Amino acid sequence: MRPGTELAARLTDPELYASGPHELFSRIRAEAPVAWNAERGFWAVSKHADVCAVESDHESFCAQRGILVDEIGVDYPSPPTIMHTDPPEHSRYRRLVQPGFKPSATRMLEPFVRARAKSLVDELAADEPVDVVAKLAVPFPLQVISAMLGVPDDEWERCYEWSEAVIPGATDWPEETRQRLLVEMTEYLLEATKQRRVSPQDDILTELAQVSLEGDQLTDSELAMFSIQLLVAGNETTRNLISGGLIALAERPAEWDRLRTDPSLVGSAVEELLRWTTPVISFMRTAIRDTELRGTHILEGEPLLMLFASANRDSDVFGESADELDVARHPNPHLSFGFGSHFCLGAALARLEAKVVLDELLSRFSRIELSGEVERSGSSVIAGVRRAEMVFART
Repeated sequence: MRPGTELAARLTDPELYASGPHELFSRIRAEAPVAWNAERGFWAVSKHADVCAVESDHESFCAQRGILVDEIGVDYPSPPTIMHTDPPEHSRYRRLVQPGFKPSATRMLEPFVRARAKSLVDELAADEPVDVVAKLAVPFPLQVISAMLGVPDDEWERCYEWSEAVIPGATDWPEETRQRLLVEMTEYLLEATKQRRVSPQDDILTELAQVSLEGDQLTDSELAMFSIQLLVAGNETTRNLISGGLIALAERPAEWDRLRTDPSLVGSAVEELLRWTTPVISFMRTAIRDTELRGTHILEGEPLLMLFASANRDSDVFGESADELDVARHPNPHLSFGFGSHFCLGAALARLEAKVVLDELLSRFSRIELSGEVERSGSSVIAGVRRAEMVFART
């Protein structure tokens, strides 16, 4: 029997993620850091150093054969996202789209992002239960990314349905509903990218449509691919960072008080909440040659599931306090944005959004408390929160 078979068997169980996977992740790290899931046929990689090794070794592991367990055995005629590409193709894409995501471009967005956050926080009822997912975590990043893509303000809820349809396990919708929404989204964004070629607007889609480096441009289909990725990655991860982070702070009032007392800790708090929530639980790579990982023999063609959420609680890196939330943690080499060449393009925007939300909440409310059960999704990909009622107490 291959190592860790019994432990890894639960890694595709939705109930594990709805109830919390960290006890199992801890056992896997300790007992079988590279564990085999026999049902779906993949290796689970749970240690920080090993996840970094897989992410960095493009000679041994690739993304083009799929990044999700549901994609095992799927053969794409063209990459559905930049995340499904490897160097040198991946390097070309990064070179073409990087100008739209440089830090200076993100800094220019701060007044707009803060205005959206302020408006939503102003609408939160004080001293009574509020579902922070519906009232803040969902609309905020969706309104931001929709505006960046040039989607009209009154259509952000449509973008929400499209985004949810992309994530396996995020909803209980029938498969035919998901497929209908995916087709609708693709057609809409493909048409939008074509329009930006002839009618530029003040949005990131136009910037991507117009960029040209030494005569190289993104094709219409590549632009559509990026717009879909921006829509989904630009809201799903930040949404669950905000909701999961506020849940963590509500459960630990002493950490909230530290931030109230010392607002200079907000930056390190964002990094710690990224580590703690790990919005993207896992991504997959596939071995493209026989190799070894932590003494385990990996055969060519075998998928490896990188458990970012497990790596982010690895005591070899984060010490004895790895299972504690510390808003002042430093250093904090979490893997919530990936590692190496696949490091998230939107990291600066996610950090900005989380920072301004914390700023606005801390300036208004003396404490936050959970007022009901937290409902989490059963997705093994995104650490989703479906509902979380909280009470925000006024300063």
